[in-house]
Amino acid sequence: MNKKVFVDQKPLHCPSQLKAIHDTMDILSGKWKITIIGCLSFGDKRFMDLMREVNGIGSKMLSKELHELEINGLISRTVQPTKPVTVEYALTAYGQTLRPILWEMADWGQHHRIKVKATFKGEVGNG
Repeated sequence: MNKKVFVDQKPLHCPSQLKAIHDTMDILSGKWKITIIGCLSFGDKRFMDLMREVNGIGSKMLSKELHELEINGLISRTVQPTKPVTVEYALTAYGQTLRPILWEMADWGQHHRIKVKATFKGEVGNG
Protein backbone atom coordinates (compact mmCIF):
# COMPACT_ATOMS: atom_id res chain seq x y z
CA MET A 1 0.00 0.00 0.00
CA ASN A 2 1.44 3.35 -1.06
CA LYS A 3 1.05 6.08 1.49
CA LYS A 4 1.33 9.71 0.39
CA VAL A 5 3.23 12.09 2.61
CA PHE A 6 2.14 15.71 2.64
CA VAL A 7 4.09 18.83 3.57
CA ASP A 8 2.14 22.10 3.62
CA GLN A 9 -0.79 20.37 1.89
CA LYS A 10 1.39 19.33 -1.07
CA PRO A 11 2.35 15.74 -1.81
CA LEU A 12 6.00 15.13 -1.07
CA HIS A 13 7.81 13.07 -3.66
CA CYS A 14 10.90 11.84 -1.89
CA PRO A 15 13.15 11.23 -4.93
CA SER A 16 12.48 14.66 -6.45
CA GLN A 17 12.87 16.39 -3.08
CA LEU A 18 16.13 14.58 -2.42
CA LYS A 19 17.41 15.50 -5.88
CA ALA A 20 16.58 19.15 -5.21
CA ILE A 21 18.38 18.99 -1.85
CA HIS A 22 21.36 17.36 -3.54
CA ASP A 23 21.44 20.13 -6.18
CA THR A 24 21.37 22.78 -3.44
CA MET A 25 24.13 21.04 -1.51
CA ASP A 26 26.28 20.91 -4.67
CA ILE A 27 26.05 24.68 -5.07
CA LEU A 28 26.49 25.54 -1.37
CA SER A 29 28.82 22.73 -0.36
CA GLY A 30 32.08 23.22 1.40
CA LYS A 31 33.19 24.89 4.55
CA TRP A 32 32.98 28.51 3.41
CA LYS A 33 30.21 29.30 0.91
CA ILE A 34 27.34 29.64 3.36
CA THR A 35 29.48 31.79 5.65
CA ILE A 36 30.48 34.04 2.73
CA ILE A 37 26.85 34.41 1.68
CA GLY A 38 25.95 35.14 5.29
CA CYS A 39 28.55 37.93 5.47
CA LEU A 40 27.35 39.42 2.20
CA SER A 41 23.74 39.32 3.38
CA PHE A 42 24.65 42.20 5.71
CA GLY A 43 25.93 44.33 2.83
CA ASP A 44 28.56 44.65 0.13
CA LYS A 45 32.10 43.77 1.13
CA ARG A 46 35.58 44.15 -0.26
CA PHE A 47 37.86 41.13 -0.52
CA MET A 48 39.87 42.04 2.60
CA ASP A 49 36.68 42.68 4.59
CA LEU A 50 35.59 39.14 3.76
CA MET A 51 39.03 37.83 4.71
CA ARG A 52 38.64 39.41 8.16
CA GLU A 53 35.03 38.31 8.68
CA VAL A 54 35.30 34.74 7.42
CA ASN A 55 37.53 33.53 10.19
CA GLY A 56 40.16 31.02 9.08
CA ILE A 57 39.78 31.22 5.30
CA GLY A 58 42.87 31.77 3.16
CA SER A 59 43.00 34.26 0.31
CA LYS A 60 43.32 31.56 -2.36
CA MET A 61 40.30 29.65 -1.00
CA LEU A 62 38.24 32.85 -0.64
CA SER A 63 39.03 33.77 -4.23
CA LYS A 64 37.99 30.29 -5.42
CA GLU A 65 34.74 30.30 -3.42
CA LEU A 66 33.82 33.81 -4.59
CA HIS A 67 34.43 32.78 -8.19
CA GLU A 68 32.15 29.71 -7.83
CA LEU A 69 29.42 31.77 -6.16
CA GLU A 70 29.67 34.31 -8.99
CA ILE A 71 29.43 31.56 -11.64
CA ASN A 72 26.24 30.30 -9.96
CA GLY A 73 24.74 33.80 -10.01
CA LEU A 74 24.60 34.20 -6.23
CA ILE A 75 27.05 37.09 -5.94
CA SER A 76 28.27 39.90 -8.15
CA ARG A 77 31.79 41.27 -8.44
CA THR A 78 32.21 44.98 -9.15
CA VAL A 79 35.59 46.50 -9.95
CA GLN A 80 35.81 50.12 -8.84
CA PRO A 81 38.02 52.40 -11.00
CA THR A 82 40.09 53.63 -8.06
CA LYS A 83 43.81 53.64 -7.41
CA PRO A 84 44.53 51.03 -6.29
CA VAL A 85 41.66 49.13 -7.87
CA THR A 86 39.04 47.98 -5.35
CA VAL A 87 36.68 45.09 -5.87
CA GLU A 88 33.35 44.81 -4.11
CA TYR A 89 31.24 41.71 -3.75
CA ALA A 90 27.49 41.72 -3.22
CA LEU A 91 24.61 39.29 -3.16
CA THR A 92 22.62 39.32 -6.38
CA ALA A 93 18.82 39.38 -6.24
CA TYR A 94 18.99 35.63 -6.78
CA GLY A 95 21.51 35.25 -3.95
CA GLN A 96 19.22 37.23 -1.66
CA THR A 97 16.62 34.47 -2.03
CA LEU A 98 18.87 32.43 0.29
CA ARG A 99 18.43 34.92 3.17
CA PRO A 100 15.34 33.23 4.69
CA ILE A 101 17.17 29.90 4.63
CA LEU A 102 20.23 31.43 6.32
CA TRP A 103 18.08 33.09 9.00
CA GLU A 104 16.35 29.76 9.68
CA MET A 105 19.74 28.04 9.91
CA ALA A 106 20.98 30.73 12.32
CA ASP A 107 17.83 30.45 14.43
CA TRP A 108 18.10 26.66 14.56
CA GLY A 109 21.80 26.89 15.40
CA GLN A 110 21.16 29.30 18.28
CA HIS A 111 18.47 27.03 19.73
CA HIS A 112 20.68 23.99 19.26
CA ARG A 113 23.60 25.69 21.03
CA ILE A 114 21.34 26.49 24.01
CA LYS A 115 20.05 22.90 24.06
CA VAL A 116 23.55 21.43 23.95
CA LYS A 117 24.80 23.78 26.68
CA ALA A 118 21.81 22.90 28.88
CA THR A 119 22.36 19.17 28.29
CA PHE A 120 26.08 19.47 28.99
CA LYS A 121 25.48 21.56 32.09
CA GLY A 122 22.98 18.94 33.36
CA GLU A 123 25.49 16.13 32.81
CA VAL A 124 28.26 18.02 34.58
CA GLY A 125 25.95 18.83 37.49
CA ASN A 126 24.91 15.17 37.81
CA GLY A 127 28.51 13.89 37.82
